[in-house]
Amino acid sequence: MNKNVIVAGVGMTNFVKPGQNEPYPIMGAKAINMALKDAGLDYSAIQQAYAGYVYGDSTCGQRVLYEVGMTGIPVVNVNNNCSTGSSALFLARQAVESGVVDCALAVGFEQMAPGALAEVWTDRPGALEKFIEVTDAITGDVTSPMALKMFGGAGIEHQKKYGTKDETFAKIRSKASIHAVHNEKAIFRKEVSVEEVMESPKLSGILTRLQCCPPTCGAGAAIICTEEFAKRHGINAGVKITGQAMTTDFASTFDAGDMMKVVGYDMTAAAVAQVYEQAGIGPDDVDVVELHDCFTANELITYEGLGLAPVGGAEKFIWDGDNTYGGKIVTNPSGGLLSKGHPLGATGLAQCFELVTQLRGTVGARQVEGARIGLQHNLGLGGACVVTLYQAA
Repeated sequence: MNKNVIVAGVGMTNFVKPGQNEPYPIMGAKAINMALKDAGLDYSAIQQAYAGYVYGDSTCGQRVLYEVGMTGIPVVNVNNNCSTGSSALFLARQAVESGVVDCALAVGFEQMAPGALAEVWTDRPGALEKFIEVTDAITGDVTSPMALKMFGGAGIEHQKKYGTKDETFAKIRSKASIHAVHNEKAIFRKEVSVEEVMESPKLSGILTRLQCCPPTCGAGAAIICTEEFAKRHGINAGVKITGQAMTTDFASTFDAGDMMKVVGYDMTAAAVAQVYEQAGIGPDDVDVVELHDCFTANELITYEGLGLAPVGGAEKFIWDGDNTYGGKIVTNPSGGLLSKGHPLGATGLAQCFELVTQLRGTVGARQVEGARIGLQHNLGLGGACVVTLYQAA
């Protein structure tokens, strides 16, 4: 990357169940104001804004931002399925890194409905139509909700290749719950055992209810600026973005007959390879990771996609405790999507919030000791994967 890009301020609301939330303009405005306060900036300093959400009409971004200020700046609305928040962050970082602006805002929010994700527009071809066709052909499951059978199928694919035990997936959820106990912004903060995860109702294939992230409402925001802008405004320049990449699907998504590839394994591997090259580091240098654990199966295959574990080695990585405190790399100290929650547009910015505060050393009981390098992975089917690397100064 050509310039040092500073994360000047971050903010996020508590994540809550649908029906317990404030309206999306209020949630979004709260996250923005938290980020502004964290940076010590007035809204008038923001030169561009990128607003991410999945469920809402056009220009919901303006509806949120007008609660904070009306300064005539460009506002771009972003929708990239579950990677929407980090897609907004990607655009804000590009604007700053390229020199187009000195300071940009990324905000993500979601006001979700209860229940499994479903298509909203049923009178036209669906964006995930081809994904569903391929999934149905591979798995033979034509009845389960789309995301459930896709990611469940990816877990079964890993089992077929490497003999992964059902309990290994459950152990991921148990780990997430242990981490979330210390996160006051998480939707679920109760610790659950591997046995409790296994005994919860089975939904599809290997996945039980506790292995699926809940529909959630909430918002997150981040302010990105140049190093020079930070100096002029007395901003804490302690955390920088030193690598970032966005990828979309390859032909292998549909052609390989592999459910791991259908749900984005190749996008993940390609994006993280770019990021490691940009930053001049490798996976062994990473201290803390926030990755897209929408289902336990996706966390497991993502360990390998990001190079945190060798191909076929995710099960050993998990049972050796290398994915938690005292191990090699602490993954999802926030509790991840499984315990923190997954408001689609906000997730990428909530991951940013967690990693920035981890690298600042300000998260209390869930602090990863000595954390200097943080890796973020955010995935959206359809598809887009954004991987971001943060480093402490």
